[in-house]
Amino acid sequence: MTAYPIPAQTIRIENMVVNSRFIATVGRADTVDEAKAFIRAVREEMPDASHHVHAFKVGYGGSVIEGMTDDGEPSGTSGPPVLAVLRGTDVGDIVIVITRYFGGTKLGTGGLVRAYGGTAKIALEQVPVELKIEKRYIGITVAYSLFERLRLLLDEYRGEIDSEEFDAEVTVYATIPVDQLDGLSDALRELTAGQVTPIILEDA
Repeated sequence: MTAYPIPAQTIRIENMVVNSRFIATVGRADTVDEAKAFIRAVREEMPDASHHVHAFKVGYGGSVIEGMTDDGEPSGTSGPPVLAVLRGTDVGDIVIVITRYFGGTKLGTGGLVRAYGGTAKIALEQVPVELKIEKRYIGITVAYSLFERLRLLLDEYRGEIDSEEFDAEVTVYATIPVDQLDGLSDALRELTAGQVTPIILEDA
């Protein structure tokens, strides 16, 4: 998968259920550490809340890391239904924290499942998304006579030059979408009679 939808910004919605306030905060998390930092920030923002139930889905498709917690609610009544909503959406790299301020009336097991799952669904319906494009960080070394041609090729294949090194030859370090890499490699081989191909240094 070279591109997939992710949250374009952090949003927050509120849902009242039998006098309890359920506040959902949804945002982007590219890593588990980012998800944990997001959750921690919400907890610190509302330290007087009764519960901070969270779930996250880092990655997309067949390469996903998930996490969730009931945070003191009866086991299985909050974290799992929120995670189930995340699994049902086509959005990756997403984290949600549902903060509950208890209103004095117990909702029961079924009521909690509906309240947390319903709040998560309402929030996700309002999250704006954008495409995350998978990229690679590459290095290309060419003779000075081919430097300008290389810059034009990178522009043609949507590469973004990060830095350049000038020595006996020129080395260009750039970031390029994964789906453009084969085309750039073919064009480079044609330009250099098969002598130069990009070296993939790391995921971008």
